[in-house]
Amino acid sequence: MARRDARHGPRRARLLPLVVLLVLAVAAAATWRFDVLDRWLEPDRPADPAAVAPPDELDLPAVDVAPVVAEEATGPSPLAAAAVRRAVRPLLSDDDLGRHVLAAVGPLDGAGVLVRTGSGAPLAIPASTTKVVTSTAALLAMAPDARFTTRVVEAGPRGIVLVGGGDPFLASEPADLDGADTPVWPERADVTTLARATADALLAAGRTRVRLGYDTSLFSGPEVSPRWRPDYVPDGVVSPITALWVDEGRPAEGFGRVEDPALTAATVFAGVLARRGVAVAGVPREQVAPAGAVELAAVTSAPLSQVVERVLEVSDNEAAEVLLRHVGLATEDEGSFAAGRRGVVRLLGEVGVDLGRTVLWDGSGLSRENRVEPAALVDVLRLAASDDHPELRAVVTGLPVAGFTGSLTDRFDTGAAEGRGRVRAKTGTLTGVTSLAGIATDRDGRAMVFVMLADRVQVEDTLDARDAMDAAAAALGACRCG
Repeated sequence: MARRDARHGPRRARLLPLVVLLVLAVAAAATWRFDVLDRWLEPDRPADPAAVAPPDELDLPAVDVAPVVAEEATGPSPLAAAAVRRAVRPLLSDDDLGRHVLAAVGPLDGAGVLVRTGSGAPLAIPASTTKVVTSTAALLAMAPDARFTTRVVEAGPRGIVLVGGGDPFLASEPADLDGADTPVWPERADVTTLARATADALLAAGRTRVRLGYDTSLFSGPEVSPRWRPDYVPDGVVSPITALWVDEGRPAEGFGRVEDPALTAATVFAGVLARRGVAVAGVPREQVAPAGAVELAAVTSAPLSQVVERVLEVSDNEAAEVLLRHVGLATEDEGSFAAGRRGVVRLLGEVGVDLGRTVLWDGSGLSRENRVEPAALVDVLRLAASDDHPELRAVVTGLPVAGFTGSLTDRFDTGAAEGRGRVRAKTGTLTGVTSLAGIATDRDGRAMVFVMLADRVQVEDTLDARDAMDAAAAALGACRCG
């Protein structure tokens, strides 16, 4: 071992000076690279070379600031009333639209109305553009993620109650997501799933026979608006409005509406219970659930924002009327037509929208006694699109896109082609009435809000009137309105 140490000793001695020299070289390089010595000798010297003043004896020319090469982009110029007027007036003068046509156009960002056209009475029948007002009020009354719950609760040792929660899209059975031609949207709660969960709870408790009640007391007042035509419900135009139904009161087969939507929902529920091994004694009967009753099972709807988008996209009358009842519940704790109407006026007034002489008797626009000022509807749409109210955004995203979605899928095939995709609007149609209310973006990117109403259309001119109004809205998308 001693011999090995003697052999390696001289080599280590020779390496030591090399290591010392290497360390000194690295230290010198670091000192130069990071100005260590200069910083030690001159601690107040600026670290940024650009901040070091030149020597006094050096005379340098002044540095000139380069001129601006291009003007700063500021976006399109403001809307010009004359340009908007030239775009729409000739088209809204089409004889097919009848003798009473009102329109209003204003900037999306701003206030007021830039262009008004029309003569005669200053109000017109809005038809289904009413749904824009109802949907906006619903989102003011409730959070966008609010959901509606359908429950089953205990009612004594032998009974249970199916409690309606005002879910507008409650279905009779789960959607066939694999076999459906088009996906069901939004997703929907259903009484079949609810009944299966209820049966499981009952069987787990050893109960195989119950009496079934159903509770519709969340909503009050008449189920049919006295301001609707009396043939609407008998002819299957709309269902009676109730807090409990399935498939919006439509029958499992055929067309029209069922006579008693709540009883039909309870009957479907009872049938599923029976197939799961829980017999239902007698016929389901209407009753109010006991206060504080124990819950056996529940299902919840899609969020309100999705409900609103669907209502506007396909112009769903029943769902819009359910939303009006929820507005009444939120504002007056009363789920009626009357409370809903008062709630709409109150909520919009609180955020600065004055409906003026507008009168709306329902939430869907089915009433021919509804009257609206176009400027008021412009203000509602502008509010829904405002950055100050992101909770209302579903009103805008729910508006059908011209030529592409919802109730405008097969429209806008006449008039300026540029309007397709540049216009989003809620449609409105009753006998003798055609209307559009929405947002258009012109070819230079100017966004504007518009409302067009015609309520004296001859029946034989219905389709031509619709085309004329579509063409007027498309012209806003096709123009350069600055």
